[in-house]
This record gives sequence, structure tokens and C-alpha cells, in this order.
Amino acid sequence: MAETLTIRSERVDDIPLLVAQLDRMGVQPLLDAHFPTHGNWVGLSLGWVTVLWLTHILSEADHRLNHVQPWAQQRLQTLRGATGQQVHLLDLSDDRLAAVLEALSDDARWQGFEGAFTQPWLRVYDLQPERVRLDSTTASGYWRVTEDGLFPFGHSKDHRPDLPQVKVMLSVLEPLGLPVATDVVPGQRADDPLYLPAITRVRESVGRRGLLYVGDCKMGALETRAWLQAGGDCYLCPLAEIQLPPAVLAGSVEPVSTGQQPLTRITRLTATGTWPHLADGDERLERLTAEVAGTRLTWTERRLVVRSRQLARTGAAALRARLAKAQAAVTTLNDRGRGKRRFTELPALQAAVEAILTRYRVQGLLAVPSTERVHTRRLRPYGSRPATVQVERDLRVKAVVDRPAVATAIGRLGWRVYATNAPPEQLSLAQAVLAYRSQYLVESAIGRLKGHPLSLTPIYLQRDDHATGLIRLLSVGLRVLTRLECVVRRGLAAAQTTLAGLYVGNPTRATARPTTERLLKRVEGLTLTIIREGRRRRSHLTSLSRVQRRILALLDFPVDIYTRLCPDSHKPP
Repeated sequence: MAETLTIRSERVDDIPLLVAQLDRMGVQPLLDAHFPTHGNWVGLSLGWVTVLWLTHILSEADHRLNHVQPWAQQRLQTLRGATGQQVHLLDLSDDRLAAVLEALSDDARWQGFEGAFTQPWLRVYDLQPERVRLDSTTASGYWRVTEDGLFPFGHSKDHRPDLPQVKVMLSVLEPLGLPVATDVVPGQRADDPLYLPAITRVRESVGRRGLLYVGDCKMGALETRAWLQAGGDCYLCPLAEIQLPPAVLAGSVEPVSTGQQPLTRITRLTATGTWPHLADGDERLERLTAEVAGTRLTWTERRLVVRSRQLARTGAAALRARLAKAQAAVTTLNDRGRGKRRFTELPALQAAVEAILTRYRVQGLLAVPSTERVHTRRLRPYGSRPATVQVERDLRVKAVVDRPAVATAIGRLGWRVYATNAPPEQLSLAQAVLAYRSQYLVESAIGRLKGHPLSLTPIYLQRDDHATGLIRLLSVGLRVLTRLECVVRRGLAAAQTTLAGLYVGNPTRATARPTTERLLKRVEGLTLTIIREGRRRRSHLTSLSRVQRRILALLDFPVDIYTRLCPDSHKPP
């Protein structure tokens, strides 16, 4: 009797690499230790289920619950070989994944897990964190708005005020951009009150004081700055109008903008070895007093008055463009045209001119003289209508640029005032400017959280606890991406070399700072083929390329994480 021959292929790609990284980070044992399950839980533990789900999310850029089981069904042998666990499809059912989200939504257990998850990083990589960056974002979706729910309407950072949203506060450590605290709050909450809880979480996770916390102007509330000062930490943030009214800002900028006070030139070394002129600035001291926990606190704050050259150039170009548009609109305001209403009274015309100047924000920069001409026209008699004299008033306005006023306005562009309590020997004026310009570290983390490969938005969930658990789950995935990137870049820097072969269409292009996304993309194309003939079973794995082997070497992973999937395969050359 002929034996049946069956051939099955599975896409392996980056699955063993991701599972090995999650194992190295201790995700499974930490989750099982901090999120115990009830006695009726059978099959894989919550930690292993989460590891497999995170592998799916990072590999497929898809967090939808109902897509995990079909994905696992097509890679069952790969998942079993990579994890060493007897994986069954029921372990990744929608109900089991929903149970993971419910567990992660427990605030007390999550805070304990997050702190325990961060400490090994600091020890293993001998990190001595000095700066923490904080920022928030919103995630919109088509949710049902409920009273006191997680998804209300609010100020949307996605420019979708028509959709309910949830807000996420993220805190990351320099220089890796490592997330250390993730807070999930209702979407209508203001940013200002979110900083104190986030900083408290960072202090608990890192276990250190004296750090420099860097944030945007919403961190500049006097209460937040005073609280950091009282806690022995430092802050750096720009001041918004609510902390520094326009009149006060003008008074701060006037001495330096007019050249009455010398400025410090701020430069930065680029990769090409040049030192471009980035900004100019000066600083002064301000005595502040505030109440913290019932205690009156007084301290000296440094106010850094800085002018960004690029911001000034951009602002000047925008101002000139607005002036040109306003000038054209005013000049043609009362021109004749078919169906166009003309002004016959000077007050109405002047009001229309003022509206144009306000719309283009050029008040005081254009002189608008007006002229009036009176024309008389005799109308002949027609039928029963007698001859009449018609008087027409022709009002004209002309916009003239007030060049001295424009020059003064341009001189005030690009200025910003930063506040810090860090001493000059710890944070000089130039260091403060460059430190704030590195805010992209937290913005990059937020971009990964919301975009590829974590793809937070759109969220296909309706329950508040499920959404909270999902955001926290994705924050673990964000840590995985950060650590992979950090290890490879450190390896390349230590060897003083680069990595080529990551860019499609340009195989010779090399980089010393590859992203995790490009690394994972380069591990695609690996397939496990399983051949069954009766009771005999053979398997074959696509040979690893030279670039793929180098990536594993930089990550300090043995090739065995792939080859053990099929011991009977030929060893790659």
C-alpha cells in the first residue's frame, strides 16, 4: 500500500529572533510572577501566551485578537520549536488573549511588573541614567462614549476632534529612549496634571534622584517645577504664555534681541565634522516661591533666552508670505468685478481692511492709506423718468509695507525662554539647548507606538480594561524594539564598523545606526518545509544569509535559535 506524502511549509522569518529576545528580557517569568492566574487556567501560562502574542504583533504589525490564532495555525511547528513549549491553537484564542488584557489592566500589578522589568536593564547595561523625557499622545477610534469612561472627546493630537480618544503618557530614559513608565488616562484629561504621577513612577522604577526631566511647555506648570525642586530633581522645559505672558516675554527678549546684551553662540558637531551655528542665547536668574505639600518653597531658577536660527528663518519666511498675501488682498479689496460687492462707506471699508490684517496676523506691519473719488454722471430722461444726476463714490485703499516695523518683528522671531533649576556646571546654556533638541527620543517612541510595527491606532476594542491592557502590552513591545536596536548599535560602535545589506535596492549601503524595523525586515524569507511520508518525517530550513548571520552575531544570538527548528537540515555553508 502506497504511503501518503504530505508537504507543509511555514514562514519562519523573525519569529525565533523575537522569541529569543523576549526570553532574554525575562518577559514570561516576570509576567507569570506579577499576574497570577486562577486555578482553572489550563494550557500555556499567561506569560507564554503574552510572549507569543507579542511575537505576532512585532512580526505582523497587527494587534487584532482574531488574527493571532490563524497566524499561529500556519506556524505551529515554528512556534513550538522556538519556544520549546507544546503550543496549541486554543492557547491563542480570542478569550485567552482577552484574559491577558484584563490581567494587564490591573494598575497595582502592572506598576510592580514595570518596575521589575526596568531594573535588570540598568544593571546589565550598567546604565547611569541622567535624563528622562516625557510626552503624551492620543489614540482615536470609533468607540462608544460613556460617562466616566476611558474614551471621551477631547483635544485631539491626531487632528480628529470628531472621534473619542484615549491618552497615553510615556516616559523614556536617555540615551536609549528606553520606556520606563506608561500611563493610560481618559482622553479629555489635560497634560499638565499627568507629569507628577509619571515622574513618581519613574522614580520608583529607576530608584534614583537628581535626574533631569525634560518635557514640553505643558511640564512648565509652576506646581510641577516646584515639586521637582522639592524632590531633589532637575527640570528643563520651555515656558508657555500662561507661565510667561507676552509682555513679560517681550521684556526678557528685548535686551538680547536689540544687541544690548552679548549672546552665547551655540553650535553642535555633526557627523561630517562641521560645527553649524544653531542658536544664540543668554540666561538670567529668577527667584521663585511656591507651596509644595503645605510647605513654602523658594528657589532660584535659570531662565534661558534662546533664539533658534532655523526657527527665525522659517518664521521670517512665513511672515513675508503673509505680508504679501495681506497686501494683495487689501489692494484688490474694492476693485470692480462681476457680482462683487463694493464698499461705498469708508468705515465699512476700514473694518474689512482690519479683518484682513487680523486674518494674516500682520497688524501694525502695513500702512493702509485710503483715497476717495467722487464721480457724477448725468442720466438722460427715459419715458416717464426725468433726467437725473447720479453721484458715485470710488473708495480705494493701498497697502504699504512698514519696513522698520517688519524688521523689528523679524528680530523678535525665533526666541524662546526655557526654565531649568539645574546648576550651570551640570547643564550649561549650550547643553540645555542641545538637550531639548533631543526630544525626538520620546517622539520616536510615540511614533513607534502609534505606527508600524506596534500599530496602536486604530484600536479594535471597546472595553476600557481591554484598551488599557493593550496599550501596556504594546509598551512591552516598544521596549523589545528599543533593546534590539540598542544592542546592535552598541556592537557596531564597539567594533567601529557598519552593517550593510539592510536597504532594498542598495545592498552596498551601510549604516552604523540601523533601526530594529530594518533588522527584522532583513530576516524575512526564511521558510521551514516539513515533509511527511508515512511515519517518516523530514524538514528543511532555508539557509541563513551572510547578513542574517551577522545580525544574529551582533545580537549575540547563536544560529541554533533557527537551526534547531529542523535538526536534519543541511548546515548552511
